[in-house]
Amino acid sequence: MLSGLNHITIAVSNLNTSLDFYCGLLGFELWVTWDNGAYLTLGEVWLCLSLGEVSPSSDYSHVAFNIAAEDFTTFSKTLLENGVGVWQQNSSEGDSLYIYDPDHHKLEIHSGSLQSRLKSLQQQPYSGLTWYKKL
Repeated sequence: MLSGLNHITIAVSNLNTSLDFYCGLLGFELWVTWDNGAYLTLGEVWLCLSLGEVSPSSDYSHVAFNIAAEDFTTFSKTLLENGVGVWQQNSSEGDSLYIYDPDHHKLEIHSGSLQSRLKSLQQQPYSGLTWYKKL
C-alpha cells in the first residue's frame, strides 16, 4: 500500500544555479551532490535535482511549498527583489506566489492548507464540485 509522497525529482540544466535558487533563496537543506545531481530537503520533502535535458510543463502542473502566513509577505518580497519570475497571479484562498525556478519549472509558495481550501469551497464552490468527505 502507498503511504505518502517519497520524493520529487526535477531536471535542471545547471546544478550550481539550481542549488543557489533552491538552497540560497528557498531555504532547502543540501545533503549531497554528485556530478549529475543533488539531494535536498525542506521539512519532510525530499527533492532530487537531476542534471539533464529540461522540458518544463506548459500546463498548470506545479509543485507548491508551505509557508506560514506571517512569513509570506517578507519571503515573497525577497524572491521578487532577487528577480524570480512570476507565472500567475493568485486567485485562490490563502496567499500564494506562483514562481518559476531557473529552468522555468512552475512552483507555488502557499500559506494555506487542504482544510482551509476545503472550507473556502463551502463558500465559493468550483463549478461541478462534488463532496466525498465531510469537513
